[in-house]
Amino acid sequence: MPTSESNTKQSPATVKRPKRGVPEGLWQRCPGCQATIFRKEAERRMGVCPECDYHWYVSAQERIVQVLDEGTFNEWDAEMAPADPLEFEDKKKYADRLIAEQKRTGLLDAAVTGSGMIRARRVAFGVTDSAFIMGSMGAVVGEKLTRLIERATEQSLSLIIISGSGGGARMHEGILSLMQMAKVSAALGRFHEAGGLFISVLTNPTMGGVAASFASLGDVVFAEPKALIGFAGPRTIKATIRIELPKGFQTSEFLLEHGFVDRIVPRSDLKSEIAKMIDYCGK
Repeated sequence: MPTSESNTKQSPATVKRPKRGVPEGLWQRCPGCQATIFRKEAERRMGVCPECDYHWYVSAQERIVQVLDEGTFNEWDAEMAPADPLEFEDKKKYADRLIAEQKRTGLLDAAVTGSGMIRARRVAFGVTDSAFIMGSMGAVVGEKLTRLIERATEQSLSLIIISGSGGGARMHEGILSLMQMAKVSAALGRFHEAGGLFISVLTNPTMGGVAASFASLGDVVFAEPKALIGFAGPRTIKATIRIELPKGFQTSEFLLEHGFVDRIVPRSDLKSEIAKMIDYCGK
């Protein structure tokens, strides 16, 4: 017998609908306390965990937005790109590694420099980005920072460098990388003789040749909370000297206690604190 239309239709209760999952990218895990954080809340707090106050990685471009007045950044030496003078190769060719890093990060190298305004005060501004080969300092990074410092000297600008470099000097470029420590430091020496103000901001991580050169030479040294700062890492030091290291060793809090850092500044206060310091120093 023919089936009636009413028997062939499914009731609303029996219709299967696809399950609505949580949209991708809505949440992220804090690298510090492992808490699951609403991404928009994290962005509103400039990449700071609302649970444990951990300051996680933000890119060079995000730093520019956070610290400089909107629309005032004028990039210098943007076209400067690294070469491979030693034709270095480990697990992969350095030339191939550079191309891969440039595609992944959107940067030509680990430093971005230029001028901008902080609370209407014009400054020379540089930032290193740990996403690009751990923010290590090769010939391009050293040259860009040196030119930044020289322009700050010529134009009588306060100098702000935010360091996020866990790689130190870049081994792929050998002595050409190591010499950047002295070159940048020498430029800072000339800047100091000219009466310039250099505010160095240390973030997590600031290690190796960067920490051993320009990052530690600020007239004023700020650091973000709980940042890892030092030359060799704590595991390397512990394995070498074979003694237990002090609690909190190489954190910004430990270094503040021992006089290496002048002040610990939360990310949300950094812009205002830099502006206050420029005014206080009469620059």
